[in-house]
Order: sequence, then C-alpha cells, then structure tokens
Amino acid sequence: MLRMIRKIVALILILNPNLVFAETKVLFIGNSFTFGYGSPVKYYRAKSVTDLNNEGIGGVPALFKSFTVQAGLNYDVYLETHGGSDFNYHLNNELDVIGSQSWDQVLMHSYSTLDKENPGDPESLIKSTANLSEFLHGLNPDIEVYITATWSRPDLIYKADRRWSGTPIEKMALDVRAGYNLAAQSPYVTAVNAVGEAWTQAMKLGIADTNPYDGIEFGKVSLWTWDYYHASAYGYYLHALMAFGNLTGLDPRSLGENECSGFELGMSQHQIKMLQQAAFEQLIKDKRLTPSSLSKPKFSQQPKRCSAM
Repeated sequence: MLRMIRKIVALILILNPNLVFAETKVLFIGNSFTFGYGSPVKYYRAKSVTDLNNEGIGGVPALFKSFTVQAGLNYDVYLETHGGSDFNYHLNNELDVIGSQSWDQVLMHSYSTLDKENPGDPESLIKSTANLSEFLHGLNPDIEVYITATWSRPDLIYKADRRWSGTPIEKMALDVRAGYNLAAQSPYVTAVNAVGEAWTQAMKLGIADTNPYDGIEFGKVSLWTWDYYHASAYGYYLHALMAFGNLTGLDPRSLGENECSGFELGMSQHQIKMLQQAAFEQLIKDKRLTPSSLSKPKFSQQPKRCSAM
C-alpha cells in the first residue's frame, strides 16, 4: 500500500511540482557493499544524505537519494555502515545509533557469503535478520524492512579451493538469494531486494562482463572493481537502481538514459539505459513492478549534472 501511495505521489509531483509532501525517512544498514568501497561512489554527494557514523559516506544511499529527487519524491536518507560487518555486528554495536529515531523504510544486508566463518550457511543470517527486523519494528510498527541479497564474487568462483570454485557465475547469487528468502520469512521483513540477480540480468542482457579475470569484453562493463569482490561504479549504480525500484515502487527506466548521477560518474547513455533495464527485468521477475508502471519524466535531450540536493 505504501509503495502504491508513493507512486501516486510521484505522478502528482510531476504534474504539480510546487506541492510539498511529508518526507519518507529511510535508513540503509550494511557494510562496504553499501558504502561503495573501491569506487568513486563511496564519497559521492555525501552531503545529500546523513551518515550516522559521521564518516562522510555517500555510497549507494546517495545514489538512491539522487534518483528520488529526480523522480520528484521527498526522501530523507540515512546510512549506518561498517566494513566487513554482518547483522550481528549492528545488533551488538549499533542499536543505540539505529534506534535513535524511527524509520519508514529500512534497506539492509549482511555479509556477502551469508556467514563469514561458514560461507553459504544461512542459519546465522536467519536468526540475526529476525532479531534486527523485530527491533526495527519496535521503533515503528508500520515500517517496511527490505533485505538485500548481494552479488556473485569472482574471487570465490574463478579461484581454486573457494566455496563456489568452478560454478557458473550466477550460482553464488542464487545461493545468497536462497538464504535471504529463508530470512525473509520473518514477519517483520517486507521483501528481498535481489541485487545479485539483477547483476546476472545485466550479464544476460550483454552489458556486463561475466569474468574479469580474462579481461573485459569489448562494449561491456565490469560490475566489479579491482579486487573482483566489491562493486565498480556500474555495480553500485545497479544496486541503487534496485533499491529505488523496491522502495518506491517506480520503474527504474523512468529515470531515463540522461539520468544525472550516471552521467556524473562517467557512464554513457547506453550503459545507463541497459543497467536500468537489468534492474527492471529483475523487479518484474520478483513481481515488484508491472510493465505499466513506466512513466517517463521530462528530462533534457542531453545529460546534465544533477541539481543541488
């Protein structure tokens, strides 16, 4: 219901830009996969969001904020992140910060292998998701809690003697998603934000390379940064597009190929368009959108820098 209301509000704002609606307060909880390690996204437009740990991070939350501004939505965006952390870290160390105010929406993810000590085992994720989502529900009974299933890691696939060695590139993302599906059975979780599978969609569409160890194929981008573990700007951009689609209920393609944050990060119109399409494909697959939800804003014919936020 809240997602439908936001879609209606976005349409009203496009038609009546002088109207002002109450802010939606959203918190991102995560680790380096949220704060954008290894890319220019880490400090991107940091002043547009509030970093509760005062580390000057912009990251995926700042990209999300930019998308909402361009869509005419009024979002107040916060983040609480710590490198290498899982949900248990935030439960044990950050509840005072997280609980300092109530939230309308929370988007959060745990460690990239489900369990740092036992890769692929969802047991700890299931328990910690239940505990953290219950805490968040206690702050606001109407909260929407989304959990992000992250991407396949080439360093654990193309190297020998790793948990996913020798498996297809999409396998790790599917295994991570399966773990998050189990965690999402908590009554306080709204949905899974399937970022890892959106990356796979980008590979299927031919915009993203599948194996950075053998070079990047001409005309494609690498979703991973130099360590083949964390994301590149392209990967974080797709991450943020999935957040935008899930939290707002709007089609990421509605941002258009001239979307200003992609332009500021050096992406071509084709790359922006294809990454938006990859997000759309996954959101449709997960029944988070319908094709009819596309509503293109009146953007300029040429990309420009984002306005002040």
